[in-house]
Amino acid sequence: MAPRRRAPKIENRTERLALARRRAPHGLTNIAPGMRLGYRRTKHAGRWVLECADGKGGEWQRAVGVADDFEDADGEHVLTFWQAAEKARTMVRGTSMARPVTWKDAIDEYEKDLKARGGNQQNASHIRFHLTRSAPALLAKPVALLTAPELKRWRNALVESSGLKLSSVVRLLKSAKASLNAAANDDTRIQNRDAWRVGLGGLHDSYAAINRVQPDTIVRQIIVEADSLDPAFGLFVRTAAETGARSVQLARLLVADLQAKGAEPKLLMPSSLKGRKRQITRRPVPISRDLAARLKQAAGRRRPDEPLLLRADGNRWDSPGKRRFVQEPFAAVAERVGISETLLCLRHSSVVRSLIGGVPAQLVASNHDTSLRMLALTYARFISHYGDDVARRALLTSVAAE
Repeated sequence: MAPRRRAPKIENRTERLALARRRAPHGLTNIAPGMRLGYRRTKHAGRWVLECADGKGGEWQRAVGVADDFEDADGEHVLTFWQAAEKARTMVRGTSMARPVTWKDAIDEYEKDLKARGGNQQNASHIRFHLTRSAPALLAKPVALLTAPELKRWRNALVESSGLKLSSVVRLLKSAKASLNAAANDDTRIQNRDAWRVGLGGLHDSYAAINRVQPDTIVRQIIVEADSLDPAFGLFVRTAAETGARSVQLARLLVADLQAKGAEPKLLMPSSLKGRKRQITRRPVPISRDLAARLKQAAGRRRPDEPLLLRADGNRWDSPGKRRFVQEPFAAVAERVGISETLLCLRHSSVVRSLIGGVPAQLVASNHDTSLRMLALTYARFISHYGDDVARRALLTSVAAE
């Protein structure tokens, strides 16, 4: 049996409490090659501190846990010297002596990966924002030491006090799990995937609150009001209403995407890069002759590789601050119409209009850049409500008695 590491200066509670309070750790003791454990004396319970060589002539420090100065050790939150030494070795050992990856490090790398793959970098910035706001200690904690209970507490706090809708919380948690999984894939020392699978999972029914389908009369009124407010914005809204596309898709439309010749005009609608899709593809979406003529007139003599839809000032809709340029005018339009909705109501209305009109679900999903699963999750309740007349056509008619 290997001899037990001894540190007379800090392993005993009485000896530790006699030490001077200071930032530098006391009694740094070798616990493994390249690793030393020390004790930082503070006003309250002290902290165990790991100091580790970085393999490049330098070293880094990381807090390991709370010392058992004023309460008995429990092996998780409060540690004896030997428990802290074991935990420190667990933090470091693996294929590398590099500093253990914190959740902040994982988010930073996740953001770089999203940028390289053309993904939405806000998926990373949203995690960082909400952790900084409600659980900053988790940002600094090594990923390998995250536990299900503390992650569950953060998840519950998001639901209860963040002000986010449940669907937004679910999307945020999916991004959080993605950042942690990416860190685990890159570092074999991280063996606690169950911590975030359990702690950040378990939320359901995130699509039940959607209630933004508007009748065709309201949609037409929205278009009229948008036209009167700003013709350029009116064309943007008209295209959104007719195609059901997201604003980011409309902003990516090029002049070359307009196929206005012939009796069946269409738009080659770019994808939105949602989900696992990391490459922009284009699918033909039918449009009316009236919209095709308006778009052709608006495009004028712009080159095929220039944007099809531009703001009144000649700038792109996806330039910095694009949300302000879409949300604020649409809020004014919605107020005139007497509804409290966002531009997404036009997308939801388009999907339901297509389904009720008898368009095959697979084609509806393709035209709206979504999946059959999402159609079922999001729109099934609306189909049942608005499709009453369609369903009645299939009822068996009673035969009158002769």
